[in-house]
Amino acid sequence: MNTHRARRTGGTLSLLLAAALVLVPVPAAHADGIRAQQWALDAMHTQDAWRTTKGAGVTVAVLDTGVEAGHPDLTGNVLAGKDLVGFGASEGDRAWARHGTAMAGIIAGHGHGTGNTDGVMGIAPEARIMPLRVILEDGDPSRAKARKTRGNALAEGIRWAADNGADIINLSLGDDSASAHPEPAEDEAIQYALQKGVIVVASAGNGGEKGDHISYPAAYPGVIAATAVDRYGTRASFSTRRWYATVSAPGVDVIIADPDHRYYEGWGTSAASAFVSGAAALVKAAHPDLTPAQVKSLLEDTARNAPAEGRDDSRGFGFVDPAAAIEAAGRLKPEGLKPAAYGDEYFGRGPDGDAAGDETSAWAAPLAGGAGGVLVVAAVVLWRGRRERHDGAPDGAGRYDAGRYDAF
Repeated sequence: MNTHRARRTGGTLSLLLAAALVLVPVPAAHADGIRAQQWALDAMHTQDAWRTTKGAGVTVAVLDTGVEAGHPDLTGNVLAGKDLVGFGASEGDRAWARHGTAMAGIIAGHGHGTGNTDGVMGIAPEARIMPLRVILEDGDPSRAKARKTRGNALAEGIRWAADNGADIINLSLGDDSASAHPEPAEDEAIQYALQKGVIVVASAGNGGEKGDHISYPAAYPGVIAATAVDRYGTRASFSTRRWYATVSAPGVDVIIADPDHRYYEGWGTSAASAFVSGAAALVKAAHPDLTPAQVKSLLEDTARNAPAEGRDDSRGFGFVDPAAAIEAAGRLKPEGLKPAAYGDEYFGRGPDGDAAGDETSAWAAPLAGGAGGVLVVAAVVLWRGRRERHDGAPDGAGRYDAGRYDAF
């Protein structure tokens, strides 16, 4: 299917989309049209992983802008969650749950229709989503209020998820501004979750064209930080290059579900984080006793198309491969291994060396002819309709707590 991306309509891209997006509808897809454009499913060898598991028994906490539990691609997969913001848009408003729903679909969407052939299929379609609202959408009129209150929502959300059954915490958000800095309460909350055996995944940041500033929470110790690549395996230009990069995952031309029950094409390291959380869910479902440290090491050790020197700041250890990680996990001897946490040690800002150069891999060449803190959404409505303008496209959430958080 041919697609047409919206052009930027004024303003500039910083940590969030300053301009509204023009969404250009295209003719309705065939029953499997959306699925055919989900190039990430093939790239991540999901069919191989699904021979072992589709994520049943694993709960992924999505700390984001909320999740629409009634979306047809997510029905039955969304647990009761918690709103740690407490104000702003509510269910049914346009500025509600767009980014969070998109991330949940990437992780655990199961499609819909006869045989579930329509809509978005997630990486771990039998996993459960625990929605925790910790930030507001970019278009939420209450964003100004968020700068003054609930500044500890992220740390609280991480602890709440760890205490209420989450196996994995997905953080498709962050602060990668020039003033980004670590917050002890957040670091402590992440170490608390890791000590309880909860895997934490975060987006590396969308600052690749804006100075590659360190992004938090991706830079906290123990976190699996996801960078973004396109279908050719090349680092996305917006993807932040830093020492904390763990693995790369799809982050360009990603099909996402929206509470309006349409589908959009978008990009950002938020999407990469969600894909890695889905991969971690598959590994955890196949091997429930694995610790966060083991899962992180497995994803690193089994990543495909590693950089020439084994690792770099652009793509970490390479492209995430859940099927290979599941297989490798079966050879581990768990005796004597402990959860990954760093006690009272504080990581600080980390090295500020030169960003590593781009690396291009060839894993996706066969896919080239086939068929994102803010998920930087440009997009295309994959739906029947006329050309129209939508203010508040699914471009993620606004900064939280005096410029702290954006959904990437």
